[in-house]
Amino acid sequence: MITDGEFYKRLTNNQLDTSELKSCIEGTVANIQSSDTSAKRPGMLLGKIQSGKTRAFIRVIALAFDNDYDVAIVLTKGTIALAQQTYERLKRDFKYFIEYDKLKIFDILQIPKNLTQYTLKQKLIVVSKKQADNLERIKTLLEDIYPDLARKKILIIDDEADYASIGFHKDYSTDTIQLNKIAQQIDELRQKVATSSFLQVTATPYSLYLQPEDLGIEQTNEVFMPTRPAFTKLLPIYEGYIGGDFYFDQPDNIESIASYIYEEVSMDELDILRGKDGRSFKIKDVLTSKRISVLRKAIMNFIVGTCIRRIQRVENAKYSFVVHTEYNRASHAWQESIVNALKDALIECANKKSPELPILIKHSYDDLVRSLKLLGCDIPDYKKVEDSVIVALMEGHLMINKVNSETDVKQMLSESGQLQMVTPLNIFIGGQILDRGLTIDNLIGFYYGRRPGKFQQDTVLQHSRMFGNRQIEDLAVTRFYTPKGIYDVMKRINEFDTALRQAFEKGAQENGVVFIRKDQKNRIKPCSPNKIMLSTITTLTPSKRLLPWGFQTAYKTKVKDIQGELDKKISECQPEIDPAKPFPMDIHVATWIVDDINKMFIYEDGYAWDIKAFKASMEYLSKNAQNRENAGKIWCLVRRDRNASRYRPQSRRFVDNPDTETDLTIAKEMAKDIPTLMLLRQNGLEEQGWRGSPFWWPVLVAPENTRTVIFANDLIEETDTTQNM
Repeated sequence: MITDGEFYKRLTNNQLDTSELKSCIEGTVANIQSSDTSAKRPGMLLGKIQSGKTRAFIRVIALAFDNDYDVAIVLTKGTIALAQQTYERLKRDFKYFIEYDKLKIFDILQIPKNLTQYTLKQKLIVVSKKQADNLERIKTLLEDIYPDLARKKILIIDDEADYASIGFHKDYSTDTIQLNKIAQQIDELRQKVATSSFLQVTATPYSLYLQPEDLGIEQTNEVFMPTRPAFTKLLPIYEGYIGGDFYFDQPDNIESIASYIYEEVSMDELDILRGKDGRSFKIKDVLTSKRISVLRKAIMNFIVGTCIRRIQRVENAKYSFVVHTEYNRASHAWQESIVNALKDALIECANKKSPELPILIKHSYDDLVRSLKLLGCDIPDYKKVEDSVIVALMEGHLMINKVNSETDVKQMLSESGQLQMVTPLNIFIGGQILDRGLTIDNLIGFYYGRRPGKFQQDTVLQHSRMFGNRQIEDLAVTRFYTPKGIYDVMKRINEFDTALRQAFEKGAQENGVVFIRKDQKNRIKPCSPNKIMLSTITTLTPSKRLLPWGFQTAYKTKVKDIQGELDKKISECQPEIDPAKPFPMDIHVATWIVDDINKMFIYEDGYAWDIKAFKASMEYLSKNAQNRENAGKIWCLVRRDRNASRYRPQSRRFVDNPDTETDLTIAKEMAKDIPTLMLLRQNGLEEQGWRGSPFWWPVLVAPENTRTVIFANDLIEETDTTQNM
């Protein structure tokens, strides 16, 4: 394989690509050359959300051009915005070759029908949305308009490969598995050309498990193997990448600035933003109404955060804020009216020197300073920030953009294919178009509330435009606003996504992943990964902890008898000689204890203990011990006289770590083959936020040798004939 050709060499040298990225690109093209790929058996480039996948496949194209490929067809997600962004990015990266007539790039909708041999002898890139009529246009292009192209070597890139192009559905009328329309057309397209290769680019490792059993996915007992692509290459993560671990894992660490990222939005507030209703909210009250308090705070945080960063960084820096809560345009218009009304009210306060504005600015300043202090960076003086905010409002630095039509987005894209930021402060309000793939620079505020009926169709994380290359100082003033329920689903999906990726990195092709559920007879059974509801999953990985939090104990009169029974039962199980040591416990006894503990808890709104998943995980991990002598047992570690607080210090966030480092170390040391259940008896003192009644707090620790396990509480209905498999 040629690795010093003019296309690849110029792109990689100009961009100073890392050796890891070059190795990935060169390995991908080597595999393309040596593998027989198709829609049923694609090559796969697996990256992370906003992790440089476009950059990677552009270099794949460049290296392929140096190695006898003549045409690249790039299939993008079905929006003009993403197609345009990809088109502009390709033009920018291949600018030198376009200027010297070595390459031409066309949108399939604009390709001329009178190209001469002079042009057709150049390398060609065709960009197309993944739509049936566009794929028909490509087929016509190769069959009828320029048949000579069909005799050349063609590389097909399927960008943002997901359900639409993974490509299977079940036809219930014939009880057969069929290729979806797009995938079928891709295969038909390949049959029209002499030589072609097919590469899917995705950030969703779940896609590797979405093929139906009789078209590639393998199952051995309860272990599901990923689809066997012709090959899979993992895209390395660049330095400075910020992804799901920051937004969904690190917030639990009070020493990380991520602990200040998340702000809860009430469902009532989202309902206000859904549509105009003068009975519940009047737009004249935009500056004072409690019904939109978080949206108002979010916009003030964005304004103040931008002013802080412009003082810290550079005065001409521009920042963005996204509101993405609804699909329909009427809601976007209403949200635009609210945000414009708030903007006008703030400007009026600035002009009149009203005392309301400094109060709002100070509130946001104090909020953002908490994370700035944790980062240890320079913090501008409050008065300087206040003056900067007032200037920004009075001099028109704030621009509100409604982004909900293809025409709007196309006009708003810059030459680099990103949404243009015209002013220092840019608010984008929209829905579907502000979806996966679209890049928005310097995003420091994301107000999100999409509530799909089923979370499995769209990987909700893909809606998050806050991933990617973010400066750490920007993250200190970044906030993410969404309801607790949606945040929890996103956190679950991130855990699921991460676990599948790690399993794959460790050889899931050979080891597989376990997908389980409880059937109607309360038995643990394997379940097809094609049918799980992502919003109800629990992911198990080596040494992972499972526990309830966000609860209050019931009143003393209700818990007294239950607690007495639990104290007695647990004491009977402990060894008499050394009760502090871990001891084996029968899984049925553990299940009884966990059920009784749950009777003592009352959960706050937005919080719940998935006790079904907790017990199923405990049972599965116990019964699948490699040492069969341990099957049906767990280790139990009992600790008494604990005083865990209900809330974290100086915060209204609930404590989720009642176990100490010593407890966890012991639990992990024991949990080699079977799990450890820690039972921590709390005194439940009122001064710690409880109701003065003792209770047991359970923590389950998965074994060290745990294979990746996905427990599904709910499955997609079999009768859903539109569901992709």
